[in-house]
Amino acid sequence: MADNASKTSQTGRPRLLLLDGHSLAYRAFFALPAENFSTSTGQTTNAVYGFLSMLANTLRDERPTHLAVAFDVSRTTWRSREFEAYKANRSASPEEFKGQVGLIGEVLDAMGVPRFAVDGFEADDVIATLATQAEAQGFDVLIVTGDRDSFQLVSPHTTVLYPTKGVSELTRFTPEKVQEKYGLTPAQYPDFAALRGDPSDNLPGIPGVGEKTATKWITQFGSFAELAERAGEVKGKVGQSLRDHLEAVKLNRRLTELVRDVELDAGPAELTRRAYDREALGAVMDALEFRHQNFRDRLLAVDPGGEEAEEAPAAPGVEVAGTLIGAGELAPWLAEHGAGALGIATVDSWKLGAGSVGEIALAAAGEGGGAAAWFDPAQLDEADERAFAAWLADAGAPKTVHDARTLQRVFAEHGWRALGITMDTALAAYLVKPGRRGFALEQLAVEYLGRELEPAAEDGQLAFGAEDSDDPDGTAEAEALMRQARAVLDLGEAFTPRLAEVGALELLRGMELPLSALLARMERTGIAADGAHLRSLEEQFAGAVQQAVAEAHEAAGHEFNLGSPKQLQEVLFGELALPKTKKTKTGYTTDADALAWLATQTDNELPVIMLRHREQSKLRSTVEGLIKTVAPDGRIHTTFSQIVAATGRLSSTDPNLQNVPVRTDEGRAIRRGFVVGEGFESLLTADYSQIELRVMAHLSQDAGLLEAFTSGEDLHDTVASQVFGVPSAEVDAEMRRKIKAMSYGLAYGLSAFGLAAQLNIEASEARKLMDTYFERFGGVRDYLHRVVEEARATGYTETMLGRRRYLPDLNSDNRQRREMAERMALNAPIQGTAADIVKLAMLRVDEALRARELRTRMLLQVHDEIVLEVAPGERAEVEELVRREMASAVELRAPLDVSVGVGRDWESAAH
Repeated sequence: MADNASKTSQTGRPRLLLLDGHSLAYRAFFALPAENFSTSTGQTTNAVYGFLSMLANTLRDERPTHLAVAFDVSRTTWRSREFEAYKANRSASPEEFKGQVGLIGEVLDAMGVPRFAVDGFEADDVIATLATQAEAQGFDVLIVTGDRDSFQLVSPHTTVLYPTKGVSELTRFTPEKVQEKYGLTPAQYPDFAALRGDPSDNLPGIPGVGEKTATKWITQFGSFAELAERAGEVKGKVGQSLRDHLEAVKLNRRLTELVRDVELDAGPAELTRRAYDREALGAVMDALEFRHQNFRDRLLAVDPGGEEAEEAPAAPGVEVAGTLIGAGELAPWLAEHGAGALGIATVDSWKLGAGSVGEIALAAAGEGGGAAAWFDPAQLDEADERAFAAWLADAGAPKTVHDARTLQRVFAEHGWRALGITMDTALAAYLVKPGRRGFALEQLAVEYLGRELEPAAEDGQLAFGAEDSDDPDGTAEAEALMRQARAVLDLGEAFTPRLAEVGALELLRGMELPLSALLARMERTGIAADGAHLRSLEEQFAGAVQQAVAEAHEAAGHEFNLGSPKQLQEVLFGELALPKTKKTKTGYTTDADALAWLATQTDNELPVIMLRHREQSKLRSTVEGLIKTVAPDGRIHTTFSQIVAATGRLSSTDPNLQNVPVRTDEGRAIRRGFVVGEGFESLLTADYSQIELRVMAHLSQDAGLLEAFTSGEDLHDTVASQVFGVPSAEVDAEMRRKIKAMSYGLAYGLSAFGLAAQLNIEASEARKLMDTYFERFGGVRDYLHRVVEEARATGYTETMLGRRRYLPDLNSDNRQRREMAERMALNAPIQGTAADIVKLAMLRVDEALRARELRTRMLLQVHDEIVLEVAPGERAEVEELVRREMASAVELRAPLDVSVGVGRDWESAAH
């Protein structure tokens, strides 16, 4: 934040804010750790995030009326042509920085911010030109730059905001500040800079002459021009040094002077701030995967169109004809409006405790904003509650909601059943843009409706709840909730044609909405936990952690904090002098891959101990998390999400059951803590055998791979036999391991480099292995090539059921982003189709269980595995039902094969 930032213009003069784009982006890059800011496609975004944060703060503090950003075009400018060595000492930009300036430009375009970049000139020259023109036209000018040459522009009406700590703190350089800092006027600064030289620009200084001497000379002679004329008057060695280097300093002076007459396409008066294109801004924020709502809110808060929008006439549906329902009034309201589609909004009910429902708002379409109602379920009379429950359970009464799964779970805890949900705006937004991060109702309303909604606070109440002194009766809160309900309804109408356009309407109605109801039931049911077993495991892992700490201290010869990367670096690379790993800004990396590599390079046991310490710490943390989430009913109730993974896979949180290892002894021990509940006979697990490979065989139609699936022999042995040219009986364990890793790797977009790392072989060997594989299975090769090229042309991949994943980076000029997108294009149709099949299987199994009125119920879906709790006497029927329904979920050329296991706990039910 700029010091004295509150000193906004009091003169009534227009205020122009100019930013040096490259300078600030580069500072932002080094101010924020690159490893903490990257998209799923591998594009680093720390410079973009830092630049935009600085811009938002500066716009908030300075309130300019006009705005522009200037960028450099290239290193070839009039300065480099005059002095070939100009900036020649600068190293190439870090790989992680490349492409980020272009991304900043995309955001600025969405924000309506003019950008300037003039061939042959630097951004400073453009800024100097605009600042000079603006001041002559009666503007106050603010310049944000990290280049001190801009101090020559400072005047009573031009101020430089210079970053002094990353881009978060800006120092205000006025004429007085320049005089205080350098003892010179702004006009004298380029003389001073020429004498001092500038290593960053490769401008040589005068040997023996520092800043103090340069200041003294300028003060004494008034200017460099006068000093050059009277250079003979300067005595001593420094005087001779000055005379020896005078021509070089004269060149410095020419290069330091900023150009103030660059020919530009627009002048200051044309740089008036414009309203954002909020839909475009939302799209680029999604592409950059900036998830924090607070960050977006800060950018939106300085949208110059925001205040104008508040004063403009309300758009249709923004204001609603709302009714605060009292006792006995809900039933007649529903009788009048309940036959048509209604939007539903609630206070974040799940934060209010099990079995309770917060206030509810309903909104109906109609002229003048339609009708809306608000009521507190706790205040309903018996007739009203019956009427609401009946309407909610009426499958013929269409309902639009936001986050149907959560709403259904909460309503069910209150004893209500929600049927007839025809639109979920969170799911719809996900299907339209599956790669975005963040599906908050407020965010979607801004992007798709151009409408601001009051956000909810952390306690589940609206930001200005009923206890607000300005709203003692809660009317404002009720009106806000009704506006949310209306926004839900309007969003549903906006998404319907968008879903149809991308072929996702049937996915929503036929798969995702029915699945949300099933997931809500699964969440409420939970799975029984063996608390004693889990506590015993926690103690076991805690003991293993302490043992590893003791061994690490012994191996190092002293105690140190194993959780401190800095201390670990000092021990490994300083005290023990182990081989250096990859260099980072904070030293040498000590991540798991680095430790595993070190373990192969040295006999020292510390890297192995550290790996064991981290593994045991993670296991302990996993078990601790499970113990904390055991509910009073003795069961663990995870939360599923349909809108996290872009491929369509389900995820779980609180606890994240995908964190439980599957193939290790410790993971199996943890899974034994999930047990059959009271009144039930056993747990049954079911999943598909090699589903990704079967999908790949189906999509590629490769005859050899399809034959391998239908031969009845072991798939990996059969494929290895063909690749290595040996009989199946002669396929050894190493051949099988390589083929298995590659087959699954291809389904996940694995490169030759990745395969080499996975198998611990040379990249050339991995490439040869892949080439041989593709010689035998040319249909797979052709399919993988075709799917990338088709996605490059259309911008998206598609599953068998029409689920799209958009990959704009396939045509990126940035190689890193493009290659990451290509790997995603390879695996998205395969993983996405597998995820769709599992979802269909869940729905089919659940529907069959309920059709037969069986008590057996579905509990979990983790890693493509379905877990059911089997009621006494139903095992044989359920097993037959599960196999049949899962095997017939879709028809593939490589038929689906279902594996089933039964046991008293999750592990013993493994198959």
